[in-house]
Amino acid sequence: MLLEVKDIATFYGASQALFGVNLAMEEGEVVALMGRNGMGKSTTIRSICNLTPAKSGSISFSGQKTAKMPAFRVARLGIGLVPEGRRCFRSLNVHENLVAAARPGRWTLEKVNALFPRLAERRHQASMTLSGGEQQMLAIGRALMTNPKLLILDEATEGLAPVIRQDIWAAIRTLKQDGLSILVVDKTLSELLPVADKCVILENGQSVWSGKPAEITEAVRDQYLGV
Repeated sequence: MLLEVKDIATFYGASQALFGVNLAMEEGEVVALMGRNGMGKSTTIRSICNLTPAKSGSISFSGQKTAKMPAFRVARLGIGLVPEGRRCFRSLNVHENLVAAARPGRWTLEKVNALFPRLAERRHQASMTLSGGEQQMLAIGRALMTNPKLLILDEATEGLAPVIRQDIWAAIRTLKQDGLSILVVDKTLSELLPVADKCVILENGQSVWSGKPAEITEAVRDQYLGV
């Protein structure tokens, strides 16, 4: 088991955000974390990365309990996070962003540039001057340069132009074919479900449904995913 989240409860101060989230994934799986806005998806990701540690329950990654680890140590176990809002290093150019956190492994600068040719074209350009889609490519490329065992994508295509969204989804499909484990949050079900091996749905900070994409019925969509 690559990642195992068991019954975690997470708080922001005195306010409880997660009330019992369960999630498990094997190496090479793509898992879609789903639910309406405000149901705890980003908080679950923050808890997995120990950016907002869970107060109870347990999280294991690659066979190690992570509860007492600082976030940077959890990342070094092999988690590459592409956070909502991208958060590129604004003062650095594209090349500098990519090499800043690079670790040895199969994902090299050349391989990232092959996945996202726009990054090679703009390698000397300040990241703050890139379009939103290019910044998202850069954020994904930067995470890949850490050579993660697990790539986490939080709202990978939110707010992007349709043509750029297609480029991002094409890259995700390539990463899946390459055997990378991916935990992804996205609202575009037509693109998300075909790449997912398994889905976990959250409602009010709890895991309420899990299964294969083909098992998501109209009733499940209406109850947990509809507006």
